[in-house]
Amino acid sequence: MIAQLLDSRYRRTVDWALFAITAVLCALGIVFIFSATRGLPGEAWKKQLLAIVLGCFALVAAMRVDFHRYTRYCTRLYVATLILLIIVLKAAPATNGAARWIRIGGFPFQPSEFAKLVVIYGLAVFLKNRQEEIGELRTVLLSLAWVAVPMALIFKQPDLGTALVIFAIWLGMVFMAGGRLRHIGGLLAIGAVLFVGLWFSGRVLKHYQKNRLIAFVNPEAEPKEAGYHILQARIAIGSGQMWGQGYLKGTEVHGGYIPERQSDFIFTDIGEEWGFVGALAVIGLYVALLWRGALVVAAASQDFLGQMIATGIVTMLAVHVLVNIGMNVGIMPVTGVPLPLISVGGSNVVSTLIAVGLLQSVGIRHHRLLF
Repeated sequence: MIAQLLDSRYRRTVDWALFAITAVLCALGIVFIFSATRGLPGEAWKKQLLAIVLGCFALVAAMRVDFHRYTRYCTRLYVATLILLIIVLKAAPATNGAARWIRIGGFPFQPSEFAKLVVIYGLAVFLKNRQEEIGELRTVLLSLAWVAVPMALIFKQPDLGTALVIFAIWLGMVFMAGGRLRHIGGLLAIGAVLFVGLWFSGRVLKHYQKNRLIAFVNPEAEPKEAGYHILQARIAIGSGQMWGQGYLKGTEVHGGYIPERQSDFIFTDIGEEWGFVGALAVIGLYVALLWRGALVVAAASQDFLGQMIATGIVTMLAVHVLVNIGMNVGIMPVTGVPLPLISVGGSNVVSTLIAVGLLQSVGIRHHRLLF
């Protein structure tokens, strides 16, 4: 599909390996969602397939447009994103205790997923305009203020996972831009102290968020409540052993023991049905995806804006993969971060494919500069 949408000018310069890895992950997403939701109403895999098709068109559009041209719309996109996030807080219906989605044209839309892309591009422009001042504490603080507003609105939904992803994006981009370690480290230390204060204040962190963090340290303390997700995921992945129980044959997943098995805990289905070998193969695909993204970062070293955009995207994808797989195997707290291109969720799929398109746009422009 993608090849048919591209003319000869782009076919010579695109990163086809990046396209191939992305396509395989999308296909695996359909396969795993079909398995995880078998017997459930709604046929989630069909909705995922529709999101992938829409995302492919968005990917090509993002790739064909020179990423420098978005600069003039940066502020307007940022303001529009904040407005959408405020609308979510005021008008979105609550689902499982969280209000994150609004409906546009009859389809659910999650603004926080696209807010990550707006933050990446806006922060890249901000850092480019202050490239010579990045060593100053004032610049680092202003950059943090840029991302703090959408972070706060997303945290309020509440969506701690996405808020932390945005913070990680800021951290990776400021570090790559040349921010001083003592400034970054000092802000992290202050943040840690504030987090402890918020923990004991009881006014900001929700009760279930605290329980998830406690369960991460000791899931056996509440095996039927906060620790249930972690313990069941461990049992399911462990039951897959080396080669897995076989596709559509996962007893834990299909027995209804895994909550959110099509989204947050879809890696559990991979581990149970495809075993250690299958899980390792999926991890290998993500490593390859991040490696191709890292090559774009390195290649764009002479274009500061492109390098910052690519850094933000690679950081976003890396955090999603690490946190999601980590919480499935019990080495990360449960924060509701989806597995890119595999977990069910149209907004996440489309935004991820747009991110891949932006990576391609950065790589293509660098290639033209060289040749």
